[in-house]
Amino acid sequence: MFFSWANQILQGVLVGGLYAMFAMGLSLSVGIMRFVNIAHGDLIVLVSFLILSLTQAFGLDPILAVLITLPLAFLGGYLLQRYLLQRVIGEGVLPIILVTFGLSIIIQNGLLGTYGADTRKVAGGGIETATLMLGKGINVGVLPLAIFVTAMVMVAGLDLLLYRTRMGARIRAVSDDVSSANLVGLPSAHIYAIAMGIVGVTVAISAGFMSVWTNFDPTSGPSRLITAFEAVVLGGLGSLWGTLIGGIVLGVAQTLGAQFDAAWQVLAGHIVFLIIFMLRPQGLFPRN
Repeated sequence: MFFSWANQILQGVLVGGLYAMFAMGLSLSVGIMRFVNIAHGDLIVLVSFLILSLTQAFGLDPILAVLITLPLAFLGGYLLQRYLLQRVIGEGVLPIILVTFGLSIIIQNGLLGTYGADTRKVAGGGIETATLMLGKGINVGVLPLAIFVTAMVMVAGLDLLLYRTRMGARIRAVSDDVSSANLVGLPSAHIYAIAMGIVGVTVAISAGFMSVWTNFDPTSGPSRLITAFEAVVLGGLGSLWGTLIGGIVLGVAQTLGAQFDAAWQVLAGHIVFLIIFMLRPQGLFPRN
C-alpha cells in the first residue's frame, strides 16, 4: 500500500514537470513583462500542430522537428510582441486581455479549419511507453523523467539569463519602468520583443514534449492556459523555481485525486489551488 501511494506521488511529481513547462512562458509574461497572455495555451497547441506537420510531411524525428521549431518560435514570439502586443502595452489590463483573447479565437478556428476537430498525437518511437523499474512496484516513465529533468534545466537556464546576464538586466529594467528605461537609451519595444521570443522558445519545448506524451486538439489551449496560470500563481509571480513547485503541487494533487475517483483528477488540482490561494495569495515562493 505504501509503495503504491509513493508511486502515485512520484508520477504526480513527474507530471508537474510538464505543467511547469506550460507555465514558464506565462511566468515570464506575467511576472517579468507584466501582462497576461490569454492565448498562451493556444500558442502551445499551435506549435504542437506544427511539430505534427513536420513529422508527418517530412518523416522527421520529433526531436529534430522541435529543434527546427525553436528558431521559428523565437521569431514568431518576437514579431508577435513587436507588431501586435506592443501596441497595447501600457494601455491597461483590459486591452491586452482583449487582444490576446482575440488571438486565441483566431488560432483555435484556424487550427479547426486546417486540421479538423480530431484529437492528434505525435509518435515518439516508443519512448512514451519506456519505463525504468525502481523496485517495490515503483516505476518511472522515461519520457516523464526526461520532461522533469528538462523542466529543471529550463528553470535554471531562465533564472541565470534573467538575473545573471546583461540582457536579463535590460529585460527587468524595462519591466520595472519603461519610461526610465527609454530615458537611459534602452529600446523597450525591442527588449520586450526579445523577451517574448524567449517565451516562444519555452512554448516550443513544452509543445514538443506535450505532443508526444498526450493527445491534443485545436481546442486544447484553454485547459493548458488554466494549468499554467494556476502553477504561476501557486509558485508566486516572477518566481521561476516557484512555478516549478506550483506545477508539482498540481500534478501530485491530480494524481492523488484520481486514486479516489477518476472524475476527481482535474478537480482535485483546482481545489488545492483555491485552498493555497486563499491561505497564501502571494504564492508559495514570491520573488521580492
